[in-house]
Amino acid sequence: MLTIISGSSREDNNTRKVAKEYQRILLEEFKTDAQIYALDEINATSRDSSFKNAETQLLIPAQKFIIIMPEYNGSFPGILKLMIDNSDIKKVWQHKKVLLTGVSTGRAGNLRGMEHLTGVLLYMKVLVHPNRLPISIVDQLMNEQGRFTDENTLTAIQTQLNEFVNF
Repeated sequence: MLTIISGSSREDNNTRKVAKEYQRILLEEFKTDAQIYALDEINATSRDSSFKNAETQLLIPAQKFIIIMPEYNGSFPGILKLMIDNSDIKKVWQHKKVLLTGVSTGRAGNLRGMEHLTGVLLYMKVLVHPNRLPISIVDQLMNEQGRFTDENTLTAIQTQLNEFVNF
């Protein structure tokens, strides 16, 4: 099982749009089904019954994760760190594989945030795929329907996903 984590709790966020695009591309081009764990839908601030239910259905069964995360203050969102900290680290994360994609409306595509999260994940014994993709000016690369229109970005995503499906 593959789970895509949309790492923003803000309403109507670009991160969720990118997560849905990854899900669509995986299904259409790689015949791979993926579930989305969206932090704007699931309360990650406490380990309550809804969190445990989502953990049981979307996190523990996954052998691979794709984490799509926006740039917040030069790093990754605190809500993403809180979700990780609230999860059962051994059951959810250890010895699993993760692909990282950073998104921003600025120029760097959250390079620094992906580097920070890589350090956290490696500490937790997670295997991080080396092709971490920064997507800059994400708001200009997608149409009103939330689909990427930029061919270079689509090619980069397809390459990244092709590598990860076979990882």
